[in-house]
Amino acid sequence: MIKKAMILAAGFGKRIHPLTLKHPKPLLKIGKETLLSNTLKFLKLFGIKQAVINVHYLEEQIVDYISRNKFDLTVTVVKEKDKILDTGGGVLNAIQHFSNLPFLIINPDTIWNLHYLKELKLMEKSFFENKKNKCSLLVVNKKKSFDQSFKGDFNLENNLISRKNRDDLNYIYTGLQVIKPEVFSDLDARVFSINRIWDKLIETNELHGIESNIDFLHVSTLDIYKSLLEKNLNIK
Repeated sequence: MIKKAMILAAGFGKRIHPLTLKHPKPLLKIGKETLLSNTLKFLKLFGIKQAVINVHYLEEQIVDYISRNKFDLTVTVVKEKDKILDTGGGVLNAIQHFSNLPFLIINPDTIWNLHYLKELKLMEKSFFENKKNKCSLLVVNKKKSFDQSFKGDFNLENNLISRKNRDDLNYIYTGLQVIKPEVFSDLDARVFSINRIWDKLIETNELHGIESNIDFLHVSTLDIYKSLLEKNLNIK
């Protein structure tokens, strides 16, 4: 069973300007919840016991928010003080918190809801059925994305992810993955994208994928955020 997760919350949120000039993106609200609180509550419902959050941009606002609210799970904040480390570097910087056990990495920009719990449980089950699994992504056909500007990140065939036919990539990453700490070993970089890990696994046919059947709602740009607010979402 997966008991720990990492929430990526260090980014600048530049595509949401001017809203993120004074507030970090994870503290934007959808309905009554912030993106961060919605993610933490989703993890709690799944059974996560510890959430590790990396912070950098306007970090003290997130630290203060965590200290003022109770989420019924242990929250550990890891600061990236000197410079932002990107998605892969941010995880590597916090890797000591995961005790060599598989953990979740989750992006709070996605509007997580109860329907995702079933898919996450399926991911967990399939991940542990094969002890050789190193990383599994939850992906969705780009036709199901609220933001239709996404061009696609991957292909998916027989639960294996690839980037063949780069002009025709039909699946996008939802922002949720199961991963083993060992894939971060032997890295000589401090600042790097998680894509570096994925590309290495793709080369050896070791990057697995689970297809989501849920309409993909993701706070990607200011216009998309405003459109999501107009939907008056009641996150459940």
